[in-house]
Amino acid sequence: MSDTGASTVWKRDHFIKNPILRWIVILVGSAYLIYAINDMNFNLDRMRTGWPRAVDFFQRMFPPDYSRWTMIYKGVFESLQMAIIATTVSIFLAIPLSLAAAANISVKFVYVIARAFIVLARSFPPILVAIMFVKAFGFGPFPGILTLSFTALGFMGKLLAEAIENIDKGQVEAVRATGANWFKVQLYGVAPQVLPRYVGLSIYLLDINLRASTIIGIVGAGGIGGALFNAFHRYEYDTALAILIAIIVIVLVMEFISSKVRSRLQ
Repeated sequence: MSDTGASTVWKRDHFIKNPILRWIVILVGSAYLIYAINDMNFNLDRMRTGWPRAVDFFQRMFPPDYSRWTMIYKGVFESLQMAIIATTVSIFLAIPLSLAAAANISVKFVYVIARAFIVLARSFPPILVAIMFVKAFGFGPFPGILTLSFTALGFMGKLLAEAIENIDKGQVEAVRATGANWFKVQLYGVAPQVLPRYVGLSIYLLDINLRASTIIGIVGAGGIGGALFNAFHRYEYDTALAILIAIIVIVLVMEFISSKVRSRLQ
């Protein structure tokens, strides 16, 4: 008897189904990668000559110097304040922005404006935005808060708008069929579907802002980043290590808290 019930093995289709085109893409990509490595002057000689300097650099960082713990505490606390304020501002402003940027519930004119703002907010890295705000408003945490709020609003608005665009239309139509106005349709038809996503993004955004606040301080936008930059600039590597450890600890604590909150929401 012939085995007519032989099992078949399923194979995933290639992303590029045409084999000739697929190999052309692979060859062109590989050639460009080789060209880019050569153009960037990436070579082993530079790694060999730089390795002793790297070892000396790390040796001078140990042991960490906590003699300026007051400065470290104030810097970390200021970064935390900046992150919390900026996150609070951005998650509230992201609600109307995401509603305006969702194609399934917004009118075309408003949608285009909202999407243009999101693209603008996401086009510039935080460090560049911080430089502009520092030039406009001076040094300190205020331009840092503006920077974090602006960049976070683009991030939050985009992801929340995409979540709104993927909601179940049936629930929205059911609420609209009761005669509810536009506000009630959003409150009872849209909000319950995107609320878990909204809370999760808000927690994640706080973590992002906390880490970003340590970077923008390098250009004078407040936070612990300024103290870290000054420590490296004065070759006080042991103090810099103490600051880095403080940053790592606060990020780990925030990650632990956010994971606990997310587990409760699931």
